[in-house]
Amino acid sequence: MYINILFSHSRVLAVKTVPVGTARLTSLCRVRGHSVAPSKAAVSGIQNMKSLPYFCRGEVVRGFGRGSKELGIPTANFPDSVVDNLPADISTGIYYGWACIGNGDVYKMVMSIGWNPYYKNTKKSMETHIIHKFKEDFYGQTLSAVLVGYIRSEKSFPSLEDLIAAINSDIEEAKVQLELPEHSKLKEDNFFTSTTNSSPVSSSSAASTSQSIINGH
Repeated sequence: MYINILFSHSRVLAVKTVPVGTARLTSLCRVRGHSVAPSKAAVSGIQNMKSLPYFCRGEVVRGFGRGSKELGIPTANFPDSVVDNLPADISTGIYYGWACIGNGDVYKMVMSIGWNPYYKNTKKSMETHIIHKFKEDFYGQTLSAVLVGYIRSEKSFPSLEDLIAAINSDIEEAKVQLELPEHSKLKEDNFFTSTTNSSPVSSSSAASTSQSIINGH
């Protein structure tokens, strides 16, 4: 069971420039029915639909340092204020969407939102894995991302190998889902080409720009 997001063909969405350190959401989403019975994860994810797609931007900060070292799956992390100001109806779990660093190319991504039960984190995070091989780290640069759909709820795993297998499965599902026309068109959203996206946020300006978030459209 996949939850797909469609945009109303009878409405026109006017997109405004979103500055660094902000986010916007829309409510032009609905769930497309399937003939198969929905999974529990999919049903629990339906509550997230009204805030998707969800656009966010901020400086890449250092996370727990596990993505590359333990999992072989590097992640880019948003600052606390972006995490703390997520809409209430975007629950914890695994999402898919699009992301870019600075004014670079836009790539498919998966994002984990929550506490990562396997590691028993005490701090909520938004960890983004961009499905592309980068030659170097991008701490301090600007991460722009749009959450398009929901894959599953977060859960613990009996072993590190099981966790890695689940993440790789999430990545493969994201690749498939983002090929759908209603999802792939968001890759071209002018959110990713706005002038504010071309200027990385410096550490000195983080407190006044990247450390704030504005929901709305």
